[in-house]
Amino acid sequence: MSVQHTKTTHAIRRTIGVFEIIGLVIIALATIYAGFTEVTQMVLTATVTLGDLLLLFLYLEVLAMVAIYLDSGKLPIRLPLYIAIIAMARYLILEMKELSEWEMLAVGFTIILIALAVLALRYGSLKFPSQDRMGPRWLAPTAKPQKSDYVD
Repeated sequence: MSVQHTKTTHAIRRTIGVFEIIGLVIIALATIYAGFTEVTQMVLTATVTLGDLLLLFLYLEVLAMVAIYLDSGKLPIRLPLYIAIIAMARYLILEMKELSEWEMLAVGFTIILIALAVLALRYGSLKFPSQDRMGPRWLAPTAKPQKSDYVD
């Protein structure tokens, strides 16, 4: 089924695409800065902890998510779930001494629930694949649209 766009919807789609790119660039730059700051802190203190490594891994996952979104115009829902699992594990590791037994169990149970959600999403995407959409808004066709392409 072909989607017909008006000149207005085409312009709106392009404008939203520009703001998406700006937002993604800001996210990427902030993530790179945070990673650089973390590495600098590790070098200055001459220590590396498991929490530091997990934090750097989180930064890399965020950058991967931005790259995938720029390439395809899609945000795979599993990537933020992986990031959430890592963040919860980092929280559990760093705060273990301050957490009660019930809080530790709650965090562990949350990690298990997120992992089950990832499995359910993966199963669903294999058994019930969806049709791809047109792609990123900023990669609209390069050819000038013809009058016949628009609906009045």
